[in-house]
Amino acid sequence: MVSKPQPDPAPGPAWRREASGPSLPEVHRSVAVPANASFFRKCFAFAGPGFLVAVGYMDPGNWATDLAGGAQFGYTLLAVIMLSNLMAILLQHLCLKLGIATGRDLAQACRDHYPRPVVWFLWILCELAIAACDLAEVVGSAIALQLLFGIPLVWGCVITVIDVMIVLLLQNRGFRYLEIVVVLLITTIGSCFAVELYLAQPDPVAVLAGFVPTAEIVTNPAMLYIAIGILGATVMPHNLYLHSSIVQTRKYAQTSSGKREAILFGTIDSTLALMLALFINAAILILAAATFHQHGHQQVGEIQEAFHLLDGLLGVKFAAVLFAVALLASGQNSTLTGTLAGQIVMEGFLNIRLRPWLRRLITRAVAVVPAVVVLAVFGEGQSTSLLVASQVCLSLQLGFACWPLMRFTGEKEKMGEFVNPPWIKVAGWTVTLLIIALNVKLLWDMAAGFFGGK
Repeated sequence: MVSKPQPDPAPGPAWRREASGPSLPEVHRSVAVPANASFFRKCFAFAGPGFLVAVGYMDPGNWATDLAGGAQFGYTLLAVIMLSNLMAILLQHLCLKLGIATGRDLAQACRDHYPRPVVWFLWILCELAIAACDLAEVVGSAIALQLLFGIPLVWGCVITVIDVMIVLLLQNRGFRYLEIVVVLLITTIGSCFAVELYLAQPDPVAVLAGFVPTAEIVTNPAMLYIAIGILGATVMPHNLYLHSSIVQTRKYAQTSSGKREAILFGTIDSTLALMLALFINAAILILAAATFHQHGHQQVGEIQEAFHLLDGLLGVKFAAVLFAVALLASGQNSTLTGTLAGQIVMEGFLNIRLRPWLRRLITRAVAVVPAVVVLAVFGEGQSTSLLVASQVCLSLQLGFACWPLMRFTGEKEKMGEFVNPPWIKVAGWTVTLLIIALNVKLLWDMAAGFFGGK
């Protein structure tokens, strides 16, 4: 007697090698999307994941690189911020498309496709990226606490461990609550910098000229180092994994038209959020250029130094407080998304699920320990240098996330009708190869400087 063929217990794309649960199962398809609603109601229903991703584009690491770039080189590196943001818009679109079209986040896709040694290698790189980002959040929040309340940086780093409870509380109440808190914190940051720019009165012609790229950005090693830091602070590797997962929190129709609609509204959400991130990043650099560079303070590289100079240079006593409040909001915001990214990466690459509080404690410990050691040994004056170095570390790992993203979204077997059209393939691979080339040049310049100095 011939047995009847059994149906596939885990239906889905043919490229799946093993069955596993959805990404972030506790919030998967938990946010309802109205079927017959107006364009704006659907925009609202899909709004949220893009803002969680945009948080990573305005975290304390961005502050360090943007302040250093504006103080040293004026408005020149505005072009790098703009180009980085355009790259981010493209890459985040591809991430959400991967998640929606396949039902797999980028980490799961890598586990499905690559052999185990490659998966482990990519996981380790991504964990290093999350640790570098978390390091920036720890140090940035500690600096803000010091500026506002006089708390020593080492103790400020330890205090940041408490935010584990905040994240767990928000996750337990529902994903929409997490998104609302993130949007409120982003609004706080944007409002603070809108006031700062009004007080700084930058030259609009010089600002516009700064958005035009110059060859000096690549030929000047000092400028390239900051530019790579800005790139690493803007396009973060773990954000690519994060976005491909959290777009699946929406309960859209699992049909061709439903997925196409989800990709459209998801792209609108992320593009608007990233344009807001562009404003905030540009505002930090413009503020540094207008207040420090143009008043002879080109060597301002420390966030603390910038804080103490702002009141005098802008002529009002609350300018520095606004600066510190925005920094604290930035650090806490990034903490929320860093928790999710860590969970997604570990579950996706290794199919290991830890309790959220344990995963967060591990991630935070990896960031707190080196931060406390560096600050204790080398002093608080190295805090901003630590931030810039963390962002360069992020950029060096970015190519390892972009490559599989471009490969997966460019293969019809995986994406079906949602495969990248030729122009997106060209644009995406150009961005990926440019990121890799800039990082290779940076490593070459650093090695030449090190051995030349010897």
